[in-house]
Amino acid sequence: MSPGPEQSVMLSLLGGGFVAAFLHAALPTHWLPFTLVGRAQGWRPSRILMAVTAAGLAHIATTAVVGGLIVAAGLALDQWIEGVLPHLAAVLLFLFGAFYLARATLKRPAMAGGPAVETPEPAVSDKAAFLGLVAMMAVSPGEVLLPIYLSSASAGLGALAVLTVVFAAGTIAGMAVFTALASAGASILRLERWARYEGAVLGVALIALGLMVAMHQH
Repeated sequence: MSPGPEQSVMLSLLGGGFVAAFLHAALPTHWLPFTLVGRAQGWRPSRILMAVTAAGLAHIATTAVVGGLIVAAGLALDQWIEGVLPHLAAVLLFLFGAFYLARATLKRPAMAGGPAVETPEPAVSDKAAFLGLVAMMAVSPGEVLLPIYLSSASAGLGALAVLTVVFAAGTIAGMAVFTALASAGASILRLERWARYEGAVLGVALIALGLMVAMHQH
């Protein structure tokens, strides 16, 4: 039996959520600190991966809390103005997508070359460095993922929980991939230049999700 329209939309949102989380994790702020701190502290790859996983989970936990508050506010608004929630979600997805796409289009290209990345001597304990990385990600929720929570608000707590797991998987996978590439010796400057296109791809993906949600209402 083929999935119904509601299931198809939910599956599309889950797939889009994973892609959005992975692309969002391509931002240098999500992997460059782990590469630099790992080198400075002399960490093994397994230790860096532990930091990436813990920080990624903290990042998504904060995102889920903020997303839950937004969903609660959206559901309250939907009771006041019936049927507004899906349209609000679609508008937010369009706005976020347009913002990321415009920012990527207007951003000036980075100059080739640049100073070599130095590896400083460890200045803090491993525990302090580890907790600092986790705290850095915990205090910055993934704002780009919040409209997707709103899109799934009417599906219930179970769907939101699954969406959170998908976000966590996409975020940790993206952070781990780019951190591993940089830690393995790939040029950090090249990765930073590549990450500039993340905004454009992410913007297009969010606009596509918004279009899908809007079309589903008709």
